[in-house]
Amino acid sequence: MEVKQTNRLAGESSPYLLQHKYNPIDWYPWCDEVFKRARTEQKVIFLSIGYSSCHWCHVMAHEVFENEEAAALLNEHFICVKVDREERPDVDHLYMEACVALTGSGGWPLSLFLTPEGYPFFAGSYFPLSAFLSLAGKVARLWQERRTDVQKASDQVLGVLSQSIKGASWQETLPQRAFEALRSIFDRENGGFGPAPKFPSVQMLLFLMRFSMCAHNDEAMQMVDRTLEQMALGGLFDHVGGGFFRYSTDEKFLIPHFEKMLYDNAMLLLVYAQAGRLKTAAQVYDFCVRSLMSPEGAFYTALDADSEGSEGGYYLFSYEEAKQILGDEAEPFCRWYDITSAGNFEGKNHVNLLKHGPLKEKEEQTALSAIEKLFAAQAKRALPARDDKILLSSNGLMLAALSVYGAVTGSETVLAQAQKLADFLYVHMRKGGRYYASFCKGLSTHPATSEDYVYLAFGLLHLHQVTLEQRPLAACLSVCQELLALFADQDGLLFMAGRDVKDIPIRTKDTYDGALPSGNSLAAEVFYRLYLLTGEETYRQAFDQIKKALGGQAQAHPTAYTALMSAVLFSQKGLRVELSKNCFHALHGYYPFVCFVESESNETHGIRICRADCCLASVSGPAELERILQAYGKTGQLKEESIE
Repeated sequence: MEVKQTNRLAGESSPYLLQHKYNPIDWYPWCDEVFKRARTEQKVIFLSIGYSSCHWCHVMAHEVFENEEAAALLNEHFICVKVDREERPDVDHLYMEACVALTGSGGWPLSLFLTPEGYPFFAGSYFPLSAFLSLAGKVARLWQERRTDVQKASDQVLGVLSQSIKGASWQETLPQRAFEALRSIFDRENGGFGPAPKFPSVQMLLFLMRFSMCAHNDEAMQMVDRTLEQMALGGLFDHVGGGFFRYSTDEKFLIPHFEKMLYDNAMLLLVYAQAGRLKTAAQVYDFCVRSLMSPEGAFYTALDADSEGSEGGYYLFSYEEAKQILGDEAEPFCRWYDITSAGNFEGKNHVNLLKHGPLKEKEEQTALSAIEKLFAAQAKRALPARDDKILLSSNGLMLAALSVYGAVTGSETVLAQAQKLADFLYVHMRKGGRYYASFCKGLSTHPATSEDYVYLAFGLLHLHQVTLEQRPLAACLSVCQELLALFADQDGLLFMAGRDVKDIPIRTKDTYDGALPSGNSLAAEVFYRLYLLTGEETYRQAFDQIKKALGGQAQAHPTAYTALMSAVLFSQKGLRVELSKNCFHALHGYYPFVCFVESESNETHGIRICRADCCLASVSGPAELERILQAYGKTGQLKEESIE
């Protein structure tokens, strides 16, 4: 039996890096040795960044990185480095910013050529074999013949990446402007924003939910409802196995890229639970627990898009196959779920309800039986590969989502799972007085970024708010103290990498809200909530600094800062409610505009509702409080606002 030769990646724990351990390329993981060798030999660094569930990463791997000619070229002229973007988001962010500066766009796989000092001078994404061979040859010649020009180009990119962010006073009209901008690109027929490809963009939906309440704007909530409905009806949602795929390749939310990411499903569980769409929320929750939860109660990172060499193969059914599996239920089910002989994806069918619309009550029993049969048939197929890293950032979001879902449903089981997850993060994601970004195969690796810390704080804060237990709050305060000490710049913004991280050439700041809220935007919300809870001015100042520092960028691009605007709306409408634990446990549901604080009394009366700067009339008991808070969640108005 032939024994394949491995490269340096064989000693790594990342599933993505291990996918490349048999490549004929002399890959390095990201490490100091790369730069030492590059400087000694005066060679260009070729940097490839991706993640395990990325379809086009797999395509480039098979076409280029497994090719002997490409490997020979790379090994002779370059020092080659592979990075898992999920393990090193600070490295990924730096070089994605460089790619955007050089080309105007970015994506994965991310391909860059760097000087021996790590400064980028050429960047791109996916390259087919012929194009890559031509490009690598040209770069090698360019480095030999025009090295001064290359270094000048890298200096220009470095200048762009090193530019400071110019702050500006916050304009109170910004949330209205963001709403109007979202309304202008809202797809009224299909839901979502802009043309294909369409992402869930949960932070935009959460902003619109808050804006609807704060501005008494029904249209904003209608945009949310339409988008949530269409995503759940379409193929972005897995109607057989539950959970959402990464994004839709078309404007209708019909055909996705088939990877399933924990962070997407955590955010979608959060928004569907808050919106009261509990049927979809339950299916997302069930998928996450069944397919991504580890035995210890933490959650793995992703399921691959590909299986058995084809994208989406695990999820697709031919018409004949569906008829054979479903028997007597085939005719109505295929009609409802758009399963046809022509198919909707490469001759096969990705089930969806876009044409039929929501199932009627009498149709649901037949559909449930048919789905169980399709699920059983899928289980006999080769499963998509699972990325079994446990990421601090994604699990922080999942902690928040479980907390909210548990509160909305009143499920003690879900809240117990949230607590178990928090316990895992306390113990396994921390060593030597610092949190780490990734846990895989028993190892905690790579110092956590500011985003990791913020997402963890966000999750702990939500767990505290739905249990009123003190341990999550104490942990959240500790996380935020470390966050400010390790990452805060003089302008109040957070660097991605901590001041103790020495292996990247430039520390950058993630400021705009992309597929997920930026660490700075979410930190603003966490800081203001902690200010309401504790009264500590440090947190209010931290919130104000972020708001001011990003004011200019938000004016220029309001839709890129919707998570920050959500934090600002919370600062305008957030309430502090002081009450006993007995009273707290008598409440039902989740109140997104409230910070609950345990009072010293165990009585069910003496409840106080406060704003940041004043307290309002006391409330007699939990029933009256629940009525007031439910009305406030809809109108943003308290019936009585007399100051004591």
